[in-house]
Amino acid sequence: MVWTLALAMYFLQEDPSAAPPVASNTGALVEMVHNSGPVAFAVLIILLLASIFSWAIMLSKWSSFGKAQTQSQRFLRAFRKSTRLSEIATVADQFKPSPLVAVFTEIHDEYQRQNGGRGLPRNPVALERAAQTASSEALTNMESRMTWLATIAAIAPFIGLFGTVMGIIDAFHGLGTAGAATLRAVAPGISEALITTAAGLVVAIPAVVGYNQLTARLREFGARMDDFGRELLNAIENAAMISPPSSPQPPQQQPEELRRRTF
Repeated sequence: MVWTLALAMYFLQEDPSAAPPVASNTGALVEMVHNSGPVAFAVLIILLLASIFSWAIMLSKWSSFGKAQTQSQRFLRAFRKSTRLSEIATVADQFKPSPLVAVFTEIHDEYQRQNGGRGLPRNPVALERAAQTASSEALTNMESRMTWLATIAAIAPFIGLFGTVMGIIDAFHGLGTAGAATLRAVAPGISEALITTAAGLVVAIPAVVGYNQLTARLREFGARMDDFGRELLNAIENAAMISPPSSPQPPQQQPEELRRRTF
């Protein structure tokens, strides 16, 4: 298509001596948009709305993911410093933006339902399923509106290409009705074609970059939730296996691993 346009512009050139003065680069873009036909103008409006929507999604996700990461780090510090599961349960709501809180709450509730939060869990597999369910639900909530971002990134170039095709059609239609095969007859349509193509790329490229970056962050959150779920299950099992000693023993004789956490 590019070679076709180049050949058409070469053969339809006017006499160089009669060529009009070149417009300034500053107002060329504004002039092309102002002189766009109804189809090209509609395409530009659609792309503008898509760009605003995609940027709103990206900014919202980056903000929410930043808060979730900060609260997750604080929650992990509080969890690892605590010695009782009940202490974490009472302060978990303070770290609510963190997806780790949902995993902790689901495991804690299942543990309480099985044996009141004491001793070894009767069904460890149920705790693992509860952790997986909480992780899946948290990721699903974090992925909301991501499909819109992927859709905009995929269709924006095609919308711009639609404007390109319609601009070329208008250009050659104007060439047939102008009565003279001149570059001036096809220049407006070609400019419309170029501006819509450029607009489609301007909308699509940031959306693709943002979608890839946010998807990588989601995979990172998913891995962190899986790791935390396993860490919490190990802590529950290790604490449940600690039995109170029958007689007082010196602190140095207690294994270090068994004194890590009690619930």
